[in-house]
Amino acid sequence: MSLDFVSPETLANLSNLSQTQCDALPHGAVKVDTNGNILLYNDYEANMAGLDKTSVLGRNFFTEVAPCTNNRLFFGKFKTGVSEGHLQLKMPYTFTYKMRPTNVLIHMLVDKDSGTNWIFVLKR
Repeated sequence: MSLDFVSPETLANLSNLSQTQCDALPHGAVKVDTNGNILLYNDYEANMAGLDKTSVLGRNFFTEVAPCTNNRLFFGKFKTGVSEGHLQLKMPYTFTYKMRPTNVLIHMLVDKDSGTNWIFVLKR
């Protein structure tokens, strides 16, 4: 199983991705600040989670929107990566909050150009 689902073009243009471009991606995209507060949330992610994308802006991804990620495996690795200045993680995961258990692939990374962090999600 390959964990590479985010295109090289998307990765190369993270600092310039608009909401419209993110909505066109074939996977979830969540842009967060260093505390996990949501700056951008795309259509794929909103549809999978059953949430209105505008209602999650400014809320904390790990504690308010997807609390099933508020653990050492997910949020712990995010915090470590952010504090060390190097967030680059790919892993399988299972979302369980407000939905049936949903197996996904996760790709978390920091975009050093914009100083923002990204969580990409692909349902498998």
